[in-house]
Amino acid sequence: MGDRSREFEVTKHGAGATERVRDAVAVEDPLEIRIGGVPIAVTMRTPGDDEDLVRGFLLTEGILLDPREVAAVDRIDDSRVDVRLREGIDIDAAQFQRNMFVSSSCGVCGKASIEQVELFVRPAPAFAVPTHVLRELTARLGTHQPTFASTGGLHAAGLFAVDGEPLAVREDVGRHNAVDKSIGAASTQQWPLPPTLLVVSGRQSFEIVQKAALAGVGGVVGVSAPSSLAVELASKLNLLLVGFARDATYNVYAGEERLVSQ
Repeated sequence: MGDRSREFEVTKHGAGATERVRDAVAVEDPLEIRIGGVPIAVTMRTPGDDEDLVRGFLLTEGILLDPREVAAVDRIDDSRVDVRLREGIDIDAAQFQRNMFVSSSCGVCGKASIEQVELFVRPAPAFAVPTHVLRELTARLGTHQPTFASTGGLHAAGLFAVDGEPLAVREDVGRHNAVDKSIGAASTQQWPLPPTLLVVSGRQSFEIVQKAALAGVGGVVGVSAPSSLAVELASKLNLLLVGFARDATYNVYAGEERLVSQ
């Protein structure tokens, strides 16, 4: 359990010649998440860090408000886990059942409006980010992507303190899964989270910003572009939102007042 890549024999074309080579490919497998025996979601993920994924998913979807509400994440088999809640914690798991397949490329797309998200937001602690730290964050994220280095097929997400130190970094074939894994891992170390930034290896969608807001993360930084709704949500919630952060350059779309020039 937990193999993140598999090798396949492929035909490599180039420079007028072909050759048969072994190529590492990122693994994508389903994981069914249950609460008290009730299936609530199936997500396509890269195996490994499944407990982090589950804990983060429950927090960033607003199903649970505190990671300490989870007593245990019991593995049924390689593709199914069941969450046991602590005594006294009672939720109607059936109301959270998804009527759609949660793919590796999309979270619960269109599930919530900005107004609905606001009902569950955990306000982030006050913080200020030195600009010299911001310029280095995506490069630091890249040093924690071993499976991407071998396959080129995984996204990464990490929670970083405002001084640039990593709290938790995870990889996954799905952007949303990588976010959930990193938040789930960090939540077991400290909750509520300290002043923290979510750094992602791709674009910043509405769902990515939503997940950050529900976890009490103060900002999102990515190597690619944000969507219009991500900018609107970050602006409304006073979150820092930074895109195209690469090679020491970046664009600030929201929350510029949280930056300190250094």
